[in-house]
Amino acid sequence: MTLSSTSEGVLSPRYRARTVGIVLTVGLVALESLGVATILPDVSRLLGGLGSYGWALAALMLANIVGTVLAGHAADRGGPARPLAAGLVAFALGSALAGLAPSWPVFLLGRFAQGLGVGAVMAMAYTLIGLVYPERLRARMFALLSSAWTIPSLVGPVVAAAVASSAGWRWVFLAMVPLAGVAAWCTLPGLARPAPTTPESSRWRPLVSSVALAAGTAILLAALELHTVAVLVPLAAAGFVLAVLALRQVTPAGTLVVRRGVPAGVVVRFLLCAVYFGSEAFLPLGLTELRHVSAFEAGLGLSAGALSWVAGSAAQAKWDRNRRMAVVLGFAVLVTGVAVLAYGVLAGPGLLAVLGWVIGGAGMGVAFNAATTETLGRAPDGQQGSVSAALQLAQTLATAVASGLGGALIAAEGAAPAAFLAVFAGTAALGLAGVLTARRITV
Repeated sequence: MTLSSTSEGVLSPRYRARTVGIVLTVGLVALESLGVATILPDVSRLLGGLGSYGWALAALMLANIVGTVLAGHAADRGGPARPLAAGLVAFALGSALAGLAPSWPVFLLGRFAQGLGVGAVMAMAYTLIGLVYPERLRARMFALLSSAWTIPSLVGPVVAAAVASSAGWRWVFLAMVPLAGVAAWCTLPGLARPAPTTPESSRWRPLVSSVALAAGTAILLAALELHTVAVLVPLAAAGFVLAVLALRQVTPAGTLVVRRGVPAGVVVRFLLCAVYFGSEAFLPLGLTELRHVSAFEAGLGLSAGALSWVAGSAAQAKWDRNRRMAVVLGFAVLVTGVAVLAYGVLAGPGLLAVLGWVIGGAGMGVAFNAATTETLGRAPDGQQGSVSAALQLAQTLATAVASGLGGALIAAEGAAPAAFLAVFAGTAALGLAGVLTARRITV
């Protein structure tokens, strides 16, 4: 290897255009995520959806499952250009539908379409990193990917709250449509079409399996909101079985038994995201309902967590050594952050919850970056798309399940302290499980 090749960075002429395109595309998703999370409590009240608040999150995440799996396998067949383009189109159409929605069910349909796009876009971002960059640059690129959340985390919640209060919440969604066009213009040109590596006969299997996984998860979450035990138990069992059977088809062999290497890396991603996003999803609602702060003040917690995630990710990329221990340490710090956040939401002051999420975000950044770099580095040649999809699938499934279960608790108990305590206790327990699972990420 020549000296010039080893000195190249992610912004060197060879990689600059692709790096900028990936960061812009992920930044769009980040802007939507943080902005919508800030105003979602108000949207649910205005459209009469507070009783099914969790479904505004779960609908996006369930669709994310389908978009992730389809995009990952399509990339292995014919390259990332088409699935990335389709994802951006779906995201734009979903944003328009949500912004124009006259009712809560139509709003949820828009969120579902957005989820299809988000799943494809994020899966392709990880796939491009695995395909385009050498292993020595991947940790830095993942850190840069995390930093794509920096500006959205600073301005997203503030701008979303300001736009919602001045022009109306609908414009938060409608503004995403032209931004998706800009992201496509920056990212799609020049993407190569590699030779297919996945047999054509398997074209429909990912679609069937991903739809079955989303359907099974939705059935399970819907069952948990029922009050009749005679219906709840069999329906929940049926959804669980369907989801598990489908999950075996769309994840690497050995994932369900936490086999060392890539399968364990997928499980680690699931646990990390269940802890982080399962806690964060109810941070604005908890602060506005229990501490009676404004949407703007509640959004500070989301910004603080995103910024500290970037800082943790950058620190891990700079000291990219002993990734297994970095994941263990990250989990421990994340659980500490959840504990502080929960105390701030339940007992106050609300600023303490923001501090807790600064701690949690730092732990998430360290663990997420180390686990992703290690797992993608072990992906077999020609399977970067499917492994990237499995990682993104784990993230979206974890977020859907955690937010759906939390939403069921809120629906059953109301926005009461006991419901929020159960949510945060559950995510903290998953974090402790992650400390043990992280030891299997390396072979």
